Amino acid sequence: FPEKEEILLDVTSRLWFTYRKNFPAIGGTGPTSDTGWGCMLRCGQMIFAQALVCRHLGRDWRWIKGKKQMGNYFSVLNAFIDKKDSYYSIHQIAQMGVGEGKSIGQWYGPNTVAQVLKKLATFDTWSSLAVHIAMDNTVVIEEIRRLCQSNLPCAGAAACPALESDVLCNGFPEEAGVRERLCLWKPLVLLIPLRLGLTEINEAYIETLKHCFMMPQSLGVIGGKPNSAHYFIGYVGE
Repeated sequence: FPEKEEILLDVTSRLWFTYRKNFPAIGGTGPTSDTGWGCMLRCGQMIFAQALVCRHLGRDWRWIKGKKQMGNYFSVLNAFIDKKDSYYSIHQIAQMGVGEGKSIGQWYGPNTVAQVLKKLATFDTWSSLAVHIAMDNTVVIEEIRRLCQSNLPCAGAAACPALESDVLCNGFPEEAGVRERLCLWKPLVLLIPLRLGLTEINEAYIETLKHCFMMPQSLGVIGGKPNSAHYFIGYVGE
């Protein structure tokens, strides 16, 4: 069952964040647990963690038990540790959410999480991601092009894992010098907030959603309702 093993390896390589307790108080005097309110924040962490994995380790990276991991793997983990100075910690998300009208300890919807993660990403100079939220279900290519163009220096990263020579990587062939040129183009995280149904997913969207999951660049889908959230990373069968 090579396909089954491949799926299992892909799933077990995803970073999993869930409710925790006894972490340092948020804001110094706030909650020390996110049980009951942090589910969508954790889903936001997971989808963004996958973006960082693709950025720094490559989409084909896999976690294998007993295998020594490279330093970038631990740097990605450190970005999500439950402490105030981690880029995408529950502390940072909860406190940044105050600016979006959310009290610390209040449940977030996926749109709020997207807005907060976009703001936090500006402080993550290591990843140097361009985060675009497509409002009104509209993706404007020119806006994205302007956002991604950058003259900032970038650290060596696996935004483009090794590819066949005739395949373009962020617009450039994979060859000598491409890393330097890639520094002029920020990797993009495109978030598209939308509603796929009222109480459950409308069947009209299923096939399109499946096509999205088939894209190697897909980070997945997060969604839910108060006190309940889910992170979907793909599908099996029909």
